[in-house]
Amino acid sequence: MTTPNKLRLLPWTGPEGKPCYLSTDDRGGYMSRLADNIEAVQLGSATDLLEQALEVLGDQDTNPAEVQRLARELTRALRDVLRVAASRGHLLAAGEHQGL
Repeated sequence: MTTPNKLRLLPWTGPEGKPCYLSTDDRGGYMSRLADNIEAVQLGSATDLLEQALEVLGDQDTNPAEVQRLARELTRALRDVLRVAASRGHLLAAGEHQGL
């Protein structure tokens, strides 16, 4: 049985918003690669959104509805980035215990 340190937090949630985990030792397997790809997309989207935020917030003519939309998008991106960071932190900790 896989120990909790070997579970990978996936970059998506289940239907009720609960975290999803992958139990595998194969970092090159299909689900691991899928998770890696989705994490890369999420991080890229967060980078793009940050650039948009700098432009929107730097524009004095931005209307409140646009700022509110931006806040929702930034919140979503921050949640995704924090999930990626937690997942990668757990992977690093598991690797240290295995001597990787």
